[in-house]
Amino acid sequence: QEQLVESGGGLVQAGDSLRLTCIASRRTFSASAMAWFRQAPGKERDFVAAISWSGSNTYYADSVKGRFTISRDNAKNTVSLQMNSLKPEDTAVYYCAQREYMHYDVRDVAYNYWGRGTQVTVSS
Repeated sequence: QEQLVESGGGLVQAGDSLRLTCIASRRTFSASAMAWFRQAPGKERDFVAAISWSGSNTYYADSVKGRFTISRDNAKNTVSLQMNSLKPEDTAVYYCAQREYMHYDVRDVAYNYWGRGTQVTVSS
């Protein structure tokens, strides 16, 4: 059984919006920091956004700040990434990650569980 499942990716035009959602199945979700990372073809996996266990603290990569918003619903075991004003350089596979610790980290090695990813493609 998969523990983290992402959805919401797709093909859009520059300037459009998408909302990614990740559903977690572990009972530890509400005590876990969550994050989104992305990996473009031929590139390393990069940090995008993170949120603390309660949702009171968030952090964004400079490249998405002001355009993307991360949020969570602990009652539904979901974390979302609202992506506005998308650019072609946002094209990547987006991964949801769970850290079994309350506070987030920008390093992918700090996260314990990963989803399989969802493709986001932004055409110019």
